[in-house]
Amino acid sequence: MQSEIRKKLLDAFSKSGDAYLSGQAVADLVGCSRTAVWKQMEELRKEGFELEAVRRKGYRIMKLPEKMTADEIRLGLETEMLGKNIDYHECVDSTQKIANQLSYNGVADGTVVIAEEQLAGRGRMDRKWHSPKYTGIWMSIILRPNIPPTKAPQLTLLTAVAVVQAIQETTGLFPQIKWPNDILINGKKVTGILTELQAEADRIHSVIIGIGINVNQREDDFPIELQSIATSLSIQKGAKISRADLTRNIFKHLEKLYFIYLQKGFAPIKLLWESYATSIGKSIKARTLTKVIEGKALGITDDGVLKIEDQNGEIHLVYSADIEI
Repeated sequence: MQSEIRKKLLDAFSKSGDAYLSGQAVADLVGCSRTAVWKQMEELRKEGFELEAVRRKGYRIMKLPEKMTADEIRLGLETEMLGKNIDYHECVDSTQKIANQLSYNGVADGTVVIAEEQLAGRGRMDRKWHSPKYTGIWMSIILRPNIPPTKAPQLTLLTAVAVVQAIQETTGLFPQIKWPNDILINGKKVTGILTELQAEADRIHSVIIGIGINVNQREDDFPIELQSIATSLSIQKGAKISRADLTRNIFKHLEKLYFIYLQKGFAPIKLLWESYATSIGKSIKARTLTKVIEGKALGITDDGVLKIEDQNGEIHLVYSADIEI
């Protein structure tokens, strides 16, 4: 009940912009007493929201908290289902682990697990993902698409497109996608995406999409071994970035593309993905579990599989690999 009141309260503030909302107006919109509204205002203050209260005018939000709370993300959220249910944590081992458990417990489509810090964040092939506190976006999204399990890898590519679009909208930067799941700016990695399945042979129970974005790290926040290959949006922009704004924009773009995908399939997503890809037309080296393939990247198939043409003109289909450009 309290969480529903909080959501309605934040929705009212989001729609009011810089205008004041009277205590009675808020109570009417939210559907509770003015005393209950006051209690919720105090909870927002404890989270770091700076609220202004003026007699005969009402309340308005003056400043958002430094840390990224679930309430701050909900303030201004423009989605139908994605991010409506947020499971927020200060510190976890891994958002993927929590999302997997929540998924088994039957949480709603579009539920998001988000943390300020991960102690055991990971990427593909169980590589460690550095996730320091209050600097990035570390989250896992639970989706329940009615698609065959073989199509699930397409959602990794779809998510990459959504993240690129959200970064562009939020920062004005122009990231590129390195197949299948890395997002680069000026050749350095800024985002990783990890997709995991809960499925039977012919049916998906859920797809859990882990997203890690370096947002406000300084160069010395990265371990020395990562400083030459990793970067943050803040370093590239030369200014601090609102993590909540970026998170909301990711939800907006991801939901839009997801609905298009469910209605029209992968074809429109494929065109967008290739427009952002950094490797197409370039000589690359793909390291699979069994061999190394060198050649020219031609693009991706209609199923999202990477096509490489070697020096003999033979075309190889690559389903999973590490790519060097």
